[in-house]
Amino acid sequence: MPQADLVFTRGPVLTLDPARSRATSLAVTGDRITAVGHDEVRELIGPGTEVVDLTGKLLLPGFQDSHIHAVGGGTELAECDLTGSTDVTEYLARIREYAEAHPDREWITGGGWSMESFEGGMPTRELLDAAVPDRPVLLANRDHHGAWANSRALELAGLTADTPDPADGRIERDPDGTPNGMLQEGATALVSRLVPDRTAEDRLAGLLRAQRLLHSLGITGWQDALLGSFNGMSDPSDAYLTAAKDGSLTARVTGALWWDRERGSEQIAELVDRREQLTSGRFRATSVKIMQDGIAENFTAAMLTPYLDGCGCATGNTGLSFVDPVALRGHVAALDALGFQVHFHALGDRAVREALDAIEAAIAANGRRGNRHHLAHLQVVHPDDLPRFAALGAIANIQPLWAAHEPQMDDLTIPFLGPERASWQYPFASLLRAGATLAAGSDWPVSSPNPIEGIHVAVNRRDPEAGDDRVFYPEERLDLLSALTAYTAGTAHVNGLDDAGSLMPGHLADLVVLDRDVLAAPADEIAEARVERTYVGGRLVYEV
Repeated sequence: MPQADLVFTRGPVLTLDPARSRATSLAVTGDRITAVGHDEVRELIGPGTEVVDLTGKLLLPGFQDSHIHAVGGGTELAECDLTGSTDVTEYLARIREYAEAHPDREWITGGGWSMESFEGGMPTRELLDAAVPDRPVLLANRDHHGAWANSRALELAGLTADTPDPADGRIERDPDGTPNGMLQEGATALVSRLVPDRTAEDRLAGLLRAQRLLHSLGITGWQDALLGSFNGMSDPSDAYLTAAKDGSLTARVTGALWWDRERGSEQIAELVDRREQLTSGRFRATSVKIMQDGIAENFTAAMLTPYLDGCGCATGNTGLSFVDPVALRGHVAALDALGFQVHFHALGDRAVREALDAIEAAIAANGRRGNRHHLAHLQVVHPDDLPRFAALGAIANIQPLWAAHEPQMDDLTIPFLGPERASWQYPFASLLRAGATLAAGSDWPVSSPNPIEGIHVAVNRRDPEAGDDRVFYPEERLDLLSALTAYTAGTAHVNGLDDAGSLMPGHLADLVVLDRDVLAAPADEIAEARVERTYVGGRLVYEV
């Protein structure tokens, strides 16, 4: 009997294989799993076999992230980083310190601030002017659907009281119409177009910085949700292609090519060319990202009924559909016929319905082609649309960390949705009961990329860092096994990795070792688990 290269013993081993869900030993030869079982696996140990004694630690499939901006997150770590705080005084101190430490930077860029830090979610240019008066500043908020600019940046961009709002965004203003420093959605591009682009070296360094972080969190693969340029974000495609060709890309990455919402079907031929160019090694650009709406906090998520105002009365605003919903059906049908997967940003209930209608139109035109289209975010889903996911084979791509009480949710979202519609938020359990396949991701750098934190919130509907004991619509909690499956087999399915996401002979040896068996611990302790080892294709890529 040939010896294995690597054997894990004295489990537990969580396989996510329905035929054998738990084991205690696993063997790897080359980049593949060659045996899963118990004591009999030890027969594959030879003189050259590396043996890992789990001693009760949990071995499970490597986590994958179904919606992430890894290169952007990695490059932002080297810029003005405001994440991890909600204190305005600290924001300004960090901005000032960064500007002083980088006197050569023409623009001060970065981000990560929270809308909850400012009254009405609205920072002002005057605050930034006090920190950096002499250079332009543009800082994305944590969800990257808006940005904070100082007076110098607004001046360079030529924004005045007479500047009209773009069709896909909004310039927030003082009472006299003067831009106040907050730019929503597509209005960000009015300023970001002036920011010097990051260099190819910056992007590659950002990718490798992000990959180290993601491997340390047990992540072995992901879908990058934006290959292209948008609102000042650099196109990360060259970084992925370089790393894939030189072997420094150790993760398995699917890229979602950006759909330019200011253009139509004429761009499809370009997407076909880019798919061919951007496929190498562990990287393949086989998805197309269509951003159908915005976010609820700034009232740009597309809703079936109007947002409420501060008094609870209906407004005239139902949000934005960035792509005409009738045209969307034709675009998706054409992409589907060419073998593309479509990755929708669909946050409001109208955007969700428009995306599902487009998938239905593609099926009517082409039949079922198995392209595994998926809808990301799914903040508000009308109950009538829950069964359509299973019926259409549309995958529910969830970001569990957002399903918790915190100030941005409680102060800037729920009051403007109203009680009934607010209860439709992040309906994870309802989707699962309706037969939908769940995949899970983070949208990092919008929120933490740590899958363990996401799993904790999916199961508990509480953020352990928020200090709020209230459970966010508890009827939508997932059981732990379903949450783990969404972060492993579910996302492997989205990414077309049918030989990953579960531990079975012949499957890829993409593995993670946790410091405890989370299935044997109380649910409110899930977030305490830590990653000890991460393997991709049997190769150790992270160790504590």
